Amino acid sequence: MIHKTLLTASTIYDLKYLAQVLNDENGSNWSRASLKRQVTCIPEHCDLSIADGRYLQTLIPSRPADYEDRHFSFIDLFAGIGGLRSGFDAIGGKCLFTSEWNTYSSRTYRANWYCDENEHRFNSDIRDITLSNRPEVTDDEAYKFIDASIPDHDVLLAGFPCQPFSIAGVSKKNSMGRKHGFECDTQGTLFFDVARIIRAKQPAIFVLENVKNLKSHDKGNTFNIIMKTLDELGYDVANSESTGADDPKVIDGRHFRPQHRERIVLIGFRRDLRLKDGFTLRDIKDFYPDKRPSLSDLLDPSVDSKYILSPKLWEYLYNYAKKHAAKGNGFGFGLVDPSNVNSVTRTLSSRYMKDGSEILIDRGWSHELGETDFHNTYNMDRRPRMLTPRECSRLMGFDKPGESVFRIPVSNTQAYRQFGNSVVVDVFAAVAKLLKSRIEFAASQRLRQFYDEVS
Repeated sequence: MIHKTLLTASTIYDLKYLAQVLNDENGSNWSRASLKRQVTCIPEHCDLSIADGRYLQTLIPSRPADYEDRHFSFIDLFAGIGGLRSGFDAIGGKCLFTSEWNTYSSRTYRANWYCDENEHRFNSDIRDITLSNRPEVTDDEAYKFIDASIPDHDVLLAGFPCQPFSIAGVSKKNSMGRKHGFECDTQGTLFFDVARIIRAKQPAIFVLENVKNLKSHDKGNTFNIIMKTLDELGYDVANSESTGADDPKVIDGRHFRPQHRERIVLIGFRRDLRLKDGFTLRDIKDFYPDKRPSLSDLLDPSVDSKYILSPKLWEYLYNYAKKHAAKGNGFGFGLVDPSNVNSVTRTLSSRYMKDGSEILIDRGWSHELGETDFHNTYNMDRRPRMLTPRECSRLMGFDKPGESVFRIPVSNTQAYRQFGNSVVVDVFAAVAKLLKSRIEFAASQRLRQFYDEVS
């Protein structure tokens, strides 16, 4: 059992880190090399102590107490670090399949979300499941393989990348006698893989998310093909008729956390199950918090000095912003005042580690003094700082204000990238709550059908 725990922990954490924490916790004398030998040894010869095993167990997700009683299932595609999954776990869902290609994101995901060794499968390249990387495979063969590779489920979650569509493969498909429709229109994109899985598994509900600009990408062609495909697959998308500035499919994370972060959310209901009646994303406002956390609620009282901008970097950003402002351009750093309870940050990006310019925390810098004497010692001691990875976790909703529960097993560079690529967790927790009754109904119908077939 101890060896098994070590194997699991070693897929998440660097062995050097594990050696360090075991030595600190238990007074052990492990090194990266000696732990590596333990990983590769025969389980019966594992020399880790019971105390070592117990501590390692605290570093990995434990089996939820209600796991066997969870009443619906879902899969998590392009999962990142689990931002979509969180809310569906919280309403009683059981994740049966996860796909995430990035090794570092997979480590963070495994560090925080329970993946049952008997029921759950982890996949790194979705194309190995959809066989879209094997042109010699027929569509029917691909569907059979998908059906055998992915468990039946009630809800499909996917935060697919935004890619342009091409018609280059249409004539070739015609000459080979292959299917038309979305099989042609979306070929070569990762949305194609999502569509293939939906076609093969026919979940009752899907939740797809993407950046707001998906609607205007490639002059609207990308979004139009996506909506056409989802209709062709037999799904009704919530609020599909809404297109204007008040489109409820576009949800801003600022209603839940003090960050401007707009995402487009496509919720599809299988047409034959008649689940969509009366559903609208406009009702998500019913789940807005009574009191949204302020920025100061999410910040640590003190941070390491390495997060404070160097004088050189601050001067560069300051002058660069002034230069662009003089030209009438909008570029500039995003300095936010944590003492203002209404402060809202810009969108955290995956490039945040570069210079942190989109979200800088004001530490008392005087703009007036900066204009007259930029290098004033008093003022320079109050240079702004970046968010720490832990504060990013709170800003994105992975941690509650004041908490540091979400495990971050990767470097700061990777952590910033992961949080910047993720979603505001609270948004999709609200989406999950909004869908809960419909999901439960669909799951009960599926079980009833299953029992009817086997009886």
